[in-house]
Parts: sequence; C-alpha cells; structure tokens
Amino acid sequence: MSEETYSPWTVVNVVFSHLAEQGLHPELGEAGDPGVPAAELLRALGITPSADGDSRIGRETQRELAELRAALLDEPGDLHGDEPNGE
Repeated sequence: MSEETYSPWTVVNVVFSHLAEQGLHPELGEAGDPGVPAAELLRALGITPSADGDSRIGRETQRELAELRAALLDEPGDLHGDEPNGE
C-alpha cells in the first residue's frame, strides 16, 4: 500500500465546521496555529500530513487526465511536444 497523505487544514476545516454547527464559536489563531495539532493527529492515525492533501485525489486526477488525452488526442504525447516516431 502506498503512503496515505491528507491535508491537516482539511482536518481543521472539518473540526471547525462541526463545532460551529454545534453552536460553538471557534476562532482560528486565538491559541496558535491549528495546523500543527491537526498534523499531529494525522500522524497518530498513521497518515502523513501533506500540504498537497489526499494523495489518492492526485492519482485519480492523473488517471482522468490520461483518459482525456487518450480520448481527445490522436497522439497522447502531443501535450509534451513528443513526436510519435521519437524525433
């Protein structure tokens, strides 16, 4: 299994939203950067904190882009300026 990653700021957003829905009034920055404890929580759960977010989304995006290139271009290498005969 590849390393799982997730953005600590997504965790902060989910927690912040949940607390606000419960009628509480969380404030960002009052007690410091919430990204640090969010990153620690992810590590404790065996997930690598990453500013890029969920690595599965990136892989899915790359797969979708490859499908689009194959469907829309006669030669998928065209996006990179590659010639099909290697020139």
